[in-house]
Amino acid sequence: MASTVDDLSIEYEEDGITLVKQLDKVVLSKGAWSTVIFRYQDWDRQKEQYSKDKYTIRRYQKRNGEYFQKSKFNISSPDQARSLITALQGWLED
Repeated sequence: MASTVDDLSIEYEEDGITLVKQLDKVVLSKGAWSTVIFRYQDWDRQKEQYSKDKYTIRRYQKRNGEYFQKSKFNISSPDQARSLITALQGWLED
């Protein structure tokens, strides 16, 4: 478990293979409740290659000095990511 928000990662390895490769992350908020967006790729065992870039927003709660994931939202495609950006930009312009 991570003890600081900067230590949080979604990278996951099994049997010497990195199944979830974290490419980047941005901490959106820090505190007792922290929000982080990750850019990552999944390992495709059949194709023996990594997927296209994917994105996930995760919400963590800090309890007893450790962060625990409480919720997540996976952005399923580049089109969905663009729609999210467009919606937020539209709201922020108001």
